Amino acid sequence: MPEAFLLDAVRTPVGRRGGALSGWHSADLGAHVIRAVVERTGVDPDLVDDVILGCTDTLGPQSGNIARTAWLAAGFPDHVPGVTVDRQCGSSQQAVHFAAQAVLSGTQDLVVAGGVQNMSRIPISAAMLAGREYGFDDPFSGSKGWQERYGSVEVSQFRSADMIAEHWDITREAMEAYALRSHQRALDAIDSGRFAAEIVPVDGFEVDEGPRRDTSLERMRGLKPLSDGSRLTAAVASQISDGASAAVLASEKFVREHGLTPRARIHHISVRAADPVWMLTGPIPATAHALRKTGLTVDDIDLFEVNEAFASVVLAWLDETGADPARVNVNGGGIALGHPIGATGTKLLATLLHELERRGGRYGLQTMCEGGGTANVTIIEWL
Repeated sequence: MPEAFLLDAVRTPVGRRGGALSGWHSADLGAHVIRAVVERTGVDPDLVDDVILGCTDTLGPQSGNIARTAWLAAGFPDHVPGVTVDRQCGSSQQAVHFAAQAVLSGTQDLVVAGGVQNMSRIPISAAMLAGREYGFDDPFSGSKGWQERYGSVEVSQFRSADMIAEHWDITREAMEAYALRSHQRALDAIDSGRFAAEIVPVDGFEVDEGPRRDTSLERMRGLKPLSDGSRLTAAVASQISDGASAAVLASEKFVREHGLTPRARIHHISVRAADPVWMLTGPIPATAHALRKTGLTVDDIDLFEVNEAFASVVLAWLDETGADPARVNVNGGGIALGHPIGATGTKLLATLLHELERRGGRYGLQTMCEGGGTANVTIIEWL
C-alpha cells in the first residue's frame, strides 16, 4: 500500500482580533509559513506538485485563490500551482486530506498544505453577508429544496452550541470550568516552551495572544449570555483570531529518493456529516466512523485535538466517545488560543505532531466541527 508522510508542520503565533497580526495581508501571512516549512524540511520548492490552502470568507486580500498568491508572495517558482479550499472551520484540515489523497493516489509526490485567516481585516461570515448587496440575506433563504427539507429555522453556530448544551445537559458552570482549564493548559504550555518548536515568529511576535492570565470562574460568571436564555457566554467560545499554518506531505518514493526523515505517517483521513442545523455535532459520528474504519479504539489514541469552537462541542464529544479528558487538548484549545478559521486545521496538526513527538506517543487523532454539519478526522502515527 502507498504511504503519505508528514515531513513537518508549523504555524504562526495566533493573534487576537486587532492584535499583532491584524495589519498583515493574508497572502503574506500564508507566505510566511509556507516559506518556513519549506526551509525546515529542506525540500526543493521546484519539486512541489501543488499548494493547497484553506481559507473562508475569501474576499479582498483573501480572494483570487489565496493559495496561489501566498506561494508566489513567498518568492517561490511560478510553475507550481495552488488551490484554495473552503470547508469552513475544517478548511486547512481538508487541505491536508487532499494533499494526502494526492500522494496516496500516486498522482503527486510533494504537496504543501495549510491555511490562513485574517479575521481582523475580513470579519467572520463576511462572505455570507456580502450577498445582501445582491438580494440574498443568507446562503439558504430562497432555496426551495433547502426550505422544503429544513424550513426557515435559524442556521447558526451559536444556536447549535446552545442546542448541544441543552441536549447533553451541559451547564454553564461545566462549560466555564472547561474554558478555565483551556486557558490554564495553554498558559502552562506557553510557560514551558512547548509551542516553541511549532511556531515560526512573525517580526518578533512569538507568543499566542489569546490566553488570559487573569481569567477566573468569578470573572466568567459575571459575563452576560450571548442571547436571552442562552447558556453561552463569550468565555466558553473560541476567540476570533488571525494566523497561518502549513505542512509538507510527501510520498514514500520522494522520501526515499531524497533521503528525508518523515516525522509522522498519515494513518487515516475521513470526513463525515451530521444535521446541518445542529451543525457542530459532526465530530461525534466522524470520530466513530474513523475508529471503525481503522479498528482502533479511543484507548489506542495517545492524544486528541478536538477544536474548541465552543465548550459544549468538546464536552458532548467527550460524553459520547468516552475519551480520557486528560488526553484531549492537553495544551489548551481555541477557547484560549484562538480559532483563525481557515488556518486552524493545520495549526492543530502542528500542535498534535509536536506534542505526540514530545511524549513519545504513537497515534494522534484530530477532529473539528464545521459549518454545514461536516467534520474531518485525521489520525497520524508518529514515527
